[in-house]
Amino acid sequence: MRRPLTLLLHSLKRVRILVLAMGLVLAIFQVFLIVIARSVQRSNAFEQIGALIPPFVRELLGPSLAGFMSFGGIVCLGYFHLSVMGSLVAVSISLATVPTSEIETGFIDLILSRPIARHWLITRSIVVVIVCTAVLLLMMMAGTWVGLNSLAPREIEWPSRDLILSLAINLGLLMLCWSGIAMAIGSVSRRRNVAGALAGLAALATFLLDYVARAWQPAEAVGWLSPFRYYSPFDLLMGNPLPAKNLEVLAGIAVGGFILAYIFFSRRDISH
Repeated sequence: MRRPLTLLLHSLKRVRILVLAMGLVLAIFQVFLIVIARSVQRSNAFEQIGALIPPFVRELLGPSLAGFMSFGGIVCLGYFHLSVMGSLVAVSISLATVPTSEIETGFIDLILSRPIARHWLITRSIVVVIVCTAVLLLMMMAGTWVGLNSLAPREIEWPSRDLILSLAINLGLLMLCWSGIAMAIGSVSRRRNVAGALAGLAALATFLLDYVARAWQPAEAVGWLSPFRYYSPFDLLMGNPLPAKNLEVLAGIAVGGFILAYIFFSRRDISH
């Protein structure tokens, strides 16, 4: 058990700077969102901003637009902003394809020269993904609460802890979902950049599928194929509870991807 733990600590040490730096950037972004929300609230400019939103976006958001165009909606924006979501999915894919990189560089030979079972490489990667996901989201939430308690007006209703936690959980499961997909792809790929590109392309394609399915009625029949369909921040902003079905689907995809990674990785040729 000591050798798998040593491998895990080594992997966490290699990614710690990236994860902590990204978590710090996300936390600072949350603070800036609170500054922006406070400024908009004090100038009473929500109606003016709402008037600038294109009609198709209004139709896409529907009733959730009212929840978004508020102090709490802007504060929560970081948990579903496209750049944040895309960056976190990209980091998840990168972390999940580490075993492929170790095969490509030959580092796998050094690891397996010790008496350690092959499956520990996948287990290690799963733990690294989970730990890094938790650290990133905890730093985001810390930035939110530090910003609220130090900068937000006291007379305005803040987003509740349950809402922030639900948004973070939903985003975290989306990250784990794509980690599972990327790890399964990486377990049969010989090059990390190929595995990452395929997983990234799948993420882009399914995101666009979800976007089209929400805006175009005929595409709704296949919208369920996109993992992004089960990422529902706007429903949460409207006060609805986090749907159990969404959590189950995202968690199921993640677990299924991890299982496939175990199976494929145990059978593949790791020579390079």
